[in-house]
Amino acid sequence: MAARHGLGRAWAGCSLQGRRLAHAGAGAQLQREYDAVVIGGGHNGLVAAAYLQKSGVRTAVLERRHLLGGAAVTEEIVPGFKFSRASYLLSLLRPQISTELELQRHGLRVYTRDPYSFTPVLEDGHARRSLLLGHDMAETQRQIAQFSSKDAQAYPKYEAFLSRLVSALDPLLDAAPVDAAAWSQGSLLQRLRALRGLQPLLRAGLALGKQLPQYYQVLTAPITRILDLWFESEPLKATLATDAVIGAMASPHTPGSGYVLLHHVMGELEGRKGAWGYVAGGMGGVSQAIASAAAAHGADIFTKKPVARVLLGPHGEAQGVVLQDGTEVKSKLVLSNASAQLTFLQLVPPEQLPESFLQRVAQLDTRSPVTKINVAVDRLPSFLAAPNAGDGRPLPHHQCSIHLNCEDTDLLHRAFQEACSGETSTRPMIELCIPSALDPTLAPPGCHVVSLFTQYTPYALAGGRPWDEQEQNAYADRVFDWVEAYAPGFKASVVGRDILTPPALEKIFGLPGGNIFHGAMSLDQLYFARPVPSYAGYRSPIPGLYLCGSGAHPGGGVMGAPGRNAASVALQDFKHM
Repeated sequence: MAARHGLGRAWAGCSLQGRRLAHAGAGAQLQREYDAVVIGGGHNGLVAAAYLQKSGVRTAVLERRHLLGGAAVTEEIVPGFKFSRASYLLSLLRPQISTELELQRHGLRVYTRDPYSFTPVLEDGHARRSLLLGHDMAETQRQIAQFSSKDAQAYPKYEAFLSRLVSALDPLLDAAPVDAAAWSQGSLLQRLRALRGLQPLLRAGLALGKQLPQYYQVLTAPITRILDLWFESEPLKATLATDAVIGAMASPHTPGSGYVLLHHVMGELEGRKGAWGYVAGGMGGVSQAIASAAAAHGADIFTKKPVARVLLGPHGEAQGVVLQDGTEVKSKLVLSNASAQLTFLQLVPPEQLPESFLQRVAQLDTRSPVTKINVAVDRLPSFLAAPNAGDGRPLPHHQCSIHLNCEDTDLLHRAFQEACSGETSTRPMIELCIPSALDPTLAPPGCHVVSLFTQYTPYALAGGRPWDEQEQNAYADRVFDWVEAYAPGFKASVVGRDILTPPALEKIFGLPGGNIFHGAMSLDQLYFARPVPSYAGYRSPIPGLYLCGSGAHPGGGVMGAPGRNAASVALQDFKHM
């Protein structure tokens, strides 16, 4: 199920979403005291605020930028073209959040994609064959049979195998991880609570039954080893492997890459498991709907309110925040939607935190391979493997995640190796999406917006070279050359582009190292250990300070689970204050 999420020659455009979102708390004045303050108006922070306010906890959201949403935003970088500037696809948002916050009533609309994956294949310099995957299993099998009849027969069994694992793990996303510290060192009451926390984990193991060892291998092995057990066709394996490395500084040969694949097939849209879609109006529509729900319950939401530090009481407990202009906002609870690194290394005095905790936070793996390029074009890309119709209307494959340079997994591995040595990939992995194929409101008539999610690009270039405009444009030009090889005429159709390298993603969106997950989704940084061991339950060493962003369990993606879970934990504590 290959699909996802997510400055060189950038145009200084206005923010369409900013005009609609910044007034989510319209008319509200920032009070000097609340029950809870949320640092950062990303989607997880907004989810946390909505649940807290819905439970009667007076809550304020303080966002640094001029618009809400974090990485889930819509921005008009090129006049007339509305980009999902960072994250670009929806699936992982927990269905109970949509239901409990009534997000459809607050304007959320999603275009579900079917088919969802298109891989044109370059052979001897020509792209004549392609692989199209969708929800029609019979048609998908016919597509796979072009490359291997054996793989076509195996594919439904592979899907069923993954679905069983996803169903078993799904409940773990909606609760705090087992508190290992309380289990080993806590009071009797804390140990009993930890025991209750074990129940979802035990149920997951029981659901997998005798196949547990096979599923354990999926979580720990390189994804290539798993795919080699099922398939022989390289285009199919490479297409599926993209879900295992997307956004990760990892190769298909990296142990544990199988979990990242699972993370990207865990979602659902409109009751269809594993489906992905485009949000109407761009990804900012998700943030707008959540902010609207939070504001409807009474939350105060503000933009252009950067937080300088967490305000601490005489016993080291969180008592609110101090803004960069010196304004103090008191509160009993502080939830941070920022990364663990920003929260604990910049917003809290180091002497207030255990040295071992600070060391672990500082050593978190936040490497990112991603450069996101948003492109405005004056015509629909036409692929050699599936040329456009005469009328210029989008064809089924145009709505897909279009995988370029994915002819085999070794190509992906070589691209990864180049980035490990500080160089950008000479043949980068490219996931190309055209959301305007389903949502024509995103671009002027006849024009389109194109998202290029590319890797591998290192955060730091070899030899200390800066990611200056020359380096950014050189890489973007190389990406465009590869798109041109599959879709001649693409370069001539470009109206404008916005290049977001790892340092740019960090600077604009606060993503540490440019990492879209706030930290690697590797096994050593998941569940018990996210963000660090003994603090995986959203609480921190500072009483009253909680982590509610993607750096907390269960991780990144536009999921909302960290925000919902953190709000639940904070609410439990609030009731005992």
